[in-house]
Amino acid sequence: MTGPLAVLAGALALGLLVHPRIAHGVKVLVLTAPPVAGVAWLLDEVFGRLGVALTVVAVYVVVLVALNGLIGHPRLPAWARAAAFVTIPVAAAAWLLVVTADDTAKDPGEDPCSMRYGGVGVSKAFPPQAYCLYEDGGTHNLAAGAQFVFWVCFFSSLLLLAAGLWEVARDPGRLVRQFRTDPRPLDEPP
Repeated sequence: MTGPLAVLAGALALGLLVHPRIAHGVKVLVLTAPPVAGVAWLLDEVFGRLGVALTVVAVYVVVLVALNGLIGHPRLPAWARAAAFVTIPVAAAAWLLVVTADDTAKDPGEDPCSMRYGGVGVSKAFPPQAYCLYEDGGTHNLAAGAQFVFWVCFFSSLLLLAAGLWEVARDPGRLVRQFRTDPRPLDEPP
């Protein structure tokens, strides 16, 4: 059942992206809000971390403003604008791979550190790290490739989002125009 729903959601998202009468800002909001709302709900309801959920929502609002500023940037090529929509999800997926690399949720005898390396698995959320810790204090890094991918995508998306925030700070009207389908300037009468 999940497969057909994912295909349907992908088709709806693609239809939304190519629809010419929907403003770019609305497209970004509709495509990015559901995953963030799901994460915030999980953090609040399942884990009881309301403060962390509110922080996630606040960061999302800043990223939403930056994405819309990036879309409205007049001098950036289209590939640079689209890169943010690729690097942010890839960074999130790489982060997830890193922090779950030690498999601490499994039985202690089944995680890779105790089975293969004879240590205890340790993971940190930020900066994302997963490693095996031995009794003598030595470590063995897990998911080094995913860490590299995370940092490359993290810094490239951070630079792109900073360009978007700079564009919004330079011209706040551009952010408002991203939510309008009418191409007229803001100061022009209807």
